[in-house]
Amino acid sequence: MSKQFAMIHAKKITKNFDQLQVLKGVDLNISEGEIVSIVGASGAGKTTLLQILGTLDRAADSADTELSINGQDVLRLNDKALSQFRNLHLGFIFQFHQLLPEFTALENVCIPAFIANKNKAETETEAKRLLDFLGLSERLHHKPNALSGGEQQRVAVARALINKPAVIFADEPSGNLDTVSAEKLHQLFFDLRDQFGQTFVIVTHNEDLANMADRKLVMVDGKIST
Repeated sequence: MSKQFAMIHAKKITKNFDQLQVLKGVDLNISEGEIVSIVGASGAGKTTLLQILGTLDRAADSADTELSINGQDVLRLNDKALSQFRNLHLGFIFQFHQLLPEFTALENVCIPAFIANKNKAETETEAKRLLDFLGLSERLHHKPNALSGGEQQRVAVARALINKPAVIFADEPSGNLDTVSAEKLHQLFFDLRDQFGQTFVIVTHNEDLANMADRKLVMVDGKIST
């Protein structure tokens, strides 16, 4: 893969929970359009790192710490500005899809765009386009309890994509799926990267997915192993 703009630049990322140091000075650069997997034993710090990179949590305050995403120094943003940046530039896919049960697939996908005050008609058109791309054009008006696990996760993928984010963060995205659905989801990430150009950062215990990535990072005891 050709050397590209550093979509994510992180330096000296540390994190403590009480007396336990979970992250011990992580340095990381991820290129635009790159798919990176993060693997490691439970407790190695994978999810904590993902949450900090995704601005869902903050690193320990240190003069040496740096974190920029898509050219934006996110450490300088206040909470409101950070929320706006996250909504517009970052997408998230979790192990448990976290769809709102009272809303249809189409409505769930539209929510991040509505939060960003985007046009309702344009948002619904884009949501339908994404759901069609994901093979869900016949399921637009179904609520989550009427969808299979794989279908629910694809709705969650569409929701992550609706604001055309620069980076998609995924935490065990196929951990709750059967083997066939997991394989389809894994291939989908690469199809999406090729179609839309997103950068993906994926925490996973699935070795097949981890090995498919452009680069696999192994976390050991709060650091990325070299």
